[in-house]
Amino acid sequence: MSTEPPPSLTERRKAATQLDIAHAAAELFATRGPDATTAEDIARQAGVALRTFYRYFRSKQDAVGPLLTVGGDRWRGLLEGMEPGTPLGVALRTAAEQALAVPDAQAAQALLRTRGLLRAAADDPALRAVWYRVNQESEERLVPVIARLAAPGDEGRDPLEARLRVRLVAAAATDTIRIALETWAGTDAGAEGPGSPADLAVRCLERLGGGLDGA
Repeated sequence: MSTEPPPSLTERRKAATQLDIAHAAAELFATRGPDATTAEDIARQAGVALRTFYRYFRSKQDAVGPLLTVGGDRWRGLLEGMEPGTPLGVALRTAAEQALAVPDAQAAQALLRTRGLLRAAADDPALRAVWYRVNQESEERLVPVIARLAAPGDEGRDPLEARLRVRLVAAAATDTIRIALETWAGTDAGAEGPGSPADLAVRCLERLGGGLDGA
């Protein structure tokens, strides 16, 4: 389990403001496109001053970062709650299915917002760079989580081999979720059911098969 202290009230307020700005940016990018959207537009939509926008973000594309990290944070949190020794394939599939589930309209809307962003990123290199950066950071944060889950199975394994296994699983799992979301964004499939992000992610993870469990 995570041993990090809970965020302070100031940190929670900062995160809430950043997420409000991210939602505003995502909505404008999806409806107008990045080229027709300015930082001033995003700040106005979010109800904050332009100086507040630039206190948190360097560019209009950077503003969507907090929104894109939400899913990865949820997935990682679910994995952190699993018992060490849980087969990695099972743990990753279960967590992916739960993290990408849409139990209510708000969750479905969040996924659809991500779809709009990924579609907009196809023609905007700066926005695409933010997406890739978010995935790289997610992979790095996943490494210690995978290491904890894999620890019992790595007893007696060469230390270098164990580290390689953990890094490879973290990279493969992160890219699997990315590919599932990107593939879904290029279709008109719904947020749940066949062809949804959860469905595609689980199918991709199943295709990786025993490699995730170190077979």
